[in-house]
Amino acid sequence: MNTDHASGWTGPRHALVIGAGLSGSAVAHSLASRAWTVTVLDQGDSVGSGASGLPAGLAAPHVSPDDNVLSRITRAGVQATLQRAQALLQCGTDWALSGVLEHNIGGKRRLPTAAHGATSTSASAAQIAAAGLPPDTPALWHGHAGWIRPRQLVDAQLKTKGVQVHWGQKVSAIAQRADTWVALDAQGKTLGQAPLLVVASAFDSLTLLQNLPGFAVPLNPLRGQVSFGLMSDLEADLRATALANNTPPPKLPPFPVNGQGSFISGVPAPHGELGWFIGSTFERNCEQAPVRIEDHAANQMRLATLLPSLGEAMKPQFRPDRIHGWAGLRCTLPNRLPAVGPVDSQQLPGLWISAGMGARGISLAVLCGELTAAALEKQTLPLPPDLVKHVWAERYART
Repeated sequence: MNTDHASGWTGPRHALVIGAGLSGSAVAHSLASRAWTVTVLDQGDSVGSGASGLPAGLAAPHVSPDDNVLSRITRAGVQATLQRAQALLQCGTDWALSGVLEHNIGGKRRLPTAAHGATSTSASAAQIAAAGLPPDTPALWHGHAGWIRPRQLVDAQLKTKGVQVHWGQKVSAIAQRADTWVALDAQGKTLGQAPLLVVASAFDSLTLLQNLPGFAVPLNPLRGQVSFGLMSDLEADLRATALANNTPPPKLPPFPVNGQGSFISGVPAPHGELGWFIGSTFERNCEQAPVRIEDHAANQMRLATLLPSLGEAMKPQFRPDRIHGWAGLRCTLPNRLPAVGPVDSQQLPGLWISAGMGARGISLAVLCGELTAAALEKQTLPLPPDLVKHVWAERYART
């Protein structure tokens, strides 16, 4: 595995990116911001056709007592994502630095024994109370974290000067011809070409890459479903529940809560009305993403575990005439870390990948785009070398 980026990119600064989701749009933005010409191909009809159509999600770090590799990388990723959101998005509508309370269910998460520059702390009594949890609830507070609407981030990144997107382009194969990579449709027609090709099409990346010499990245599909409803419906139901029980009504947390899935409220739903969101499910080795009734039930149980009082009050919201759903396929790797960089710089020069974000696409895609562009431009990398080696795609290259 080669993680020495001293040589940088010496060819024409023109890249072809396959995939216009979180990963592909992040790569495109980072390259175009460095004066590259970027052509993006996507099989969808518009922004958010795939997993990046998730209505709302969180940028929040992973924590561990030893501040392990995953914790350090996600912390850097969250920082990169929030900086990008601040630069490109409208605060309060597209994203917010809200902070995130983590209900430490089962005691699975512990803070590092040393500070390590982390911004996470034990949650205060006031924060636990604001979430509607009992005073003795184990919880963490991630101050440098927040919610984001991924589709809005993708759209903004694709509008970067120098990026051209072609929708409805189903790439069936890729091939190298001399010093150029070519993307082909099912009939062998050329859809795009460039000296640098970055494959960032989530699990679909496997179909394009699996038969190439040197490729051995073990990409796997991960289906997830989010359940959501409208705030206008929720308010009436919460009042009715409180009157029936003769108890004070449970309050919506003023910030997102995660731990077993995540709960977000007061964020615009896909059609603009303010909504609430709970999810997502995790189904491995599933290559289809329909919305399923049974997964609404699973998300209802998640809410009951995460925020018990609120979960009880919100039961009517999961009626078939009230509940809405979104499902998508994500792409994951066995160690929960992405694959970024050249697939095999010796056998497949000019072929790069940015995939395998799993359920952390919001927290990792921007960082991976910056890592891609910085390596190509021979710039200081956004991660230290001892962390780069854990995400560098050539760690999987066949020898």
